[in-house]
Amino acid sequence: MTVIVTDTGFAHDDWDNGFATPDDRAANDTRGLHLASDTDPAALAHLMVGVDMIRIDFPSFADGRGFSLARQLRLLGYKGRLRAHGHVISDQYTMARRSGFDEVEISEDLSLRQPEADWLSRADWQAYDYRSRLTG
Repeated sequence: MTVIVTDTGFAHDDWDNGFATPDDRAANDTRGLHLASDTDPAALAHLMVGVDMIRIDFPSFADGRGFSLARQLRLLGYKGRLRAHGHVISDQYTMARRSGFDEVEISEDLSLRQPEADWLSRADWQAYDYRSRLTG
């Protein structure tokens, strides 16, 4: 079972449309795309066409490539739902939101080790932005 983390706390997954990888997308009529953290950023403009949700894998909490992919997708104009999936910890929630993710999908086990209060303490991700403090 997975837990979805948003700015309002823990929720159940309401996505029922499945996910395809770029390799099996042509044979699959799904509206969701699952990207590996090592996806070539040059391919993103082509991959995001006609997709309602993109889920980017984080194989380790030390692997930050997913943040870069999310930022690039938003810069390319992707307006759909963007989900971080896997080993994202509560300390990274602010970075996930600032890089363009709408939500984070974590395991039930992680939700027990890092309860909802840990995530909610970082849900005010728009405040305390160092760039806005520097520009006054």
